[in-house]
Amino acid sequence: MDSLLCDEVWLSSPATPDYHINQPRYSHGETYAAASSFYTTTEECEKAVSIYLEKEFTCMPEPGYVEHLRTKNLLFARLRAIQWLIKSRQRLSLSFETVFNAANYLDRFMSMNQCHGWKCWMVELLCVACLSVASKFTETRTPCLHDIQMEDLDHSFQPITIQRMELVLLRALGWRLGSTTAYSYVELLVMKIDFLQKDLVACRVTELLLGAMQDCSMVGFRPSITAISALWCSLEELVPSKSDAHLAHVKGLLNALDHKDDVVIKCHGIMEAQLINPVYNLLACGKKHSYCCPSSPVTVLPTERIGIYDCDVDLSFFNDSGSNKKQETSKKKRKWHEKSIKDDGFQKRIK
Repeated sequence: MDSLLCDEVWLSSPATPDYHINQPRYSHGETYAAASSFYTTTEECEKAVSIYLEKEFTCMPEPGYVEHLRTKNLLFARLRAIQWLIKSRQRLSLSFETVFNAANYLDRFMSMNQCHGWKCWMVELLCVACLSVASKFTETRTPCLHDIQMEDLDHSFQPITIQRMELVLLRALGWRLGSTTAYSYVELLVMKIDFLQKDLVACRVTELLLGAMQDCSMVGFRPSITAISALWCSLEELVPSKSDAHLAHVKGLLNALDHKDDVVIKCHGIMEAQLINPVYNLLACGKKHSYCCPSSPVTVLPTERIGIYDCDVDLSFFNDSGSNKKQETSKKKRKWHEKSIKDDGFQKRIK
């Protein structure tokens, strides 16, 4: 039985309250992290940051993933999948942690299966499995498989097929579901700013991260770097009169997290460019059809989905991407992480 236990690191105690309960609601009916703090002391925050930084490299997609998406014409398939996850979160009233974890599972799994020819039904089946597994890991009440695939899919799957795909997914991820995502840092970073309306900042940071999650060019950045960039953009937008103080704050975060300045500046530049795009805010809210489909009788008619029977689904081509391969790549990532930390000491800080 010991082999079934997950080697996860938890930062919680029996006395720690559930911070998802009784949180106030904000725009779009969302619940944001800063409304009620999970961490009560500075020591807890620092310990959480150190744990997340240690784990984040093992929770990133395999090297060459973005190039694989481009060469195999999977950019639109991934975008559509992420948008479906965001919209399903709203429809099913799931937490943000669930959708960020589900997107992380999807990227990690697809990056581990770069040699296979992906088809539309395969991506949709993976999406449903990722959201189902993420909801089981995070939520106290999980939606049934029928409700999860209720809308916006071209194919429908039998529960046994989704369950088989969940098992393939779990094996490929090495049963490590406690992913460190950019959203993991939101509360920790917001707690460090000197701003009264921290819940408003957390709200905007989360929206920016939802938009960044849909951009494949952001996949290669470390989650902590993406989170810092989102916080930087949010402060510039909400309190533009204190830009110098914001820059000093970001510099302090870089020193605390031991990050390279040029990488954060590059990520911040990409995120700023996204804000200029008028489609971006619609994407961040999960309204994927509002900018591309006119309001007409044709677009409002429901489309008939293609039923996929379990006997017709062969998942054997996924089996060679099991946990053994993941463990090997995780060791490589850890070695590269240790080397990058040493190299950071020689990098010149922003002046």
